[in-house]
Amino acid sequence: MAYNANHDKFAKGTERLVDPMTVGSIHFLQQFFDVVPKGIQRKIMARTTKKTPHMGFIVEPYAFFLVYEITDKTYATQLLPSGFKLAQCSVFAGDEPAYYAIMSFFRVHTSAFWGSRAELYVMAEDEATGLMSWVIIDYLSDTISYDRAFGLRGPSASHSVVTTTSDGRMLVDMTARDGQSYAAFSAALDGSEMRSLDKRMWIEGNLSIAYGKTLSYDQADTFSLTFYPEEMASALDVPLEGFALKSISWYSSMLSSNPAKLVCFPYAQHLLSDSPGAASEHSSEADLICAAESTDFETMETFKVGSAKKMMAISTAITLGVSAVALIGLAAHCCHLRYNKLRE
Repeated sequence: MAYNANHDKFAKGTERLVDPMTVGSIHFLQQFFDVVPKGIQRKIMARTTKKTPHMGFIVEPYAFFLVYEITDKTYATQLLPSGFKLAQCSVFAGDEPAYYAIMSFFRVHTSAFWGSRAELYVMAEDEATGLMSWVIIDYLSDTISYDRAFGLRGPSASHSVVTTTSDGRMLVDMTARDGQSYAAFSAALDGSEMRSLDKRMWIEGNLSIAYGKTLSYDQADTFSLTFYPEEMASALDVPLEGFALKSISWYSSMLSSNPAKLVCFPYAQHLLSDSPGAASEHSSEADLICAAESTDFETMETFKVGSAKKMMAISTAITLGVSAVALIGLAAHCCHLRYNKLRE
């Protein structure tokens, strides 16, 4: 791949958007948001998104994907939000297309959160735009997350390991806090071949990322990533023979018993992600390149510690207000009970 100075500029720009102090403040803020009604959370996030519609999103090396063929298409369709339908796609260029659900396991640092994450997608097509779409059905994380259904939530995983070993293996061990979803496996990277990826799946699909029916309250919340296409140009085709499954239970009833493909990115991927509620609406690879080339990191607004503190003040005020209303209600109830007792 030929050297391109713009790629270096974009990589450095996305990294500079990630401020560890701000990320720490947002992590601290999350615990105060637990009692804030989801509707109010969405309004606060919408206000923040207007000022900071993008965030740096850096997927660290060795992001790993288990690609499964879907065996229960009826059930998989029920998981999609309105306006999306199952669609066949190819993982690597030239492969036969199939209906796929994909599990990804990766470490990430962003303008808002930092940690390990696993996501389960059903590959679908947006019927309004015709774009291939990665639809997030569920996710596990050891850090904070945000979606329409749960709001700003704490870790959904009780433990999370996504790493590599000195003998050249990928090692994953993640379990949901409720114990219902888990994945534990290793995969030998020896013998992997770097192959070109299918553009419709990996480039077009990342222009139209949506949340599934449950996570979005059936409102999709479609957003885009902004990146140079080379970030999704090729990846390791990992031999299935080196895959060692310990246990997995994550929508397994709709999937083949064994993965059809194993994919690994041995390099960091530097991306801009739309903030919650924002939508860049890229519609083609040409649009994507234009957006990447025109990104001005020097003037771009991103999350600041001051903004996090302001959100914390708002959430604290709301928390105190909710608590006050609850106490008043409790006091009124007690007075009512005492009054009735005196009447007796």
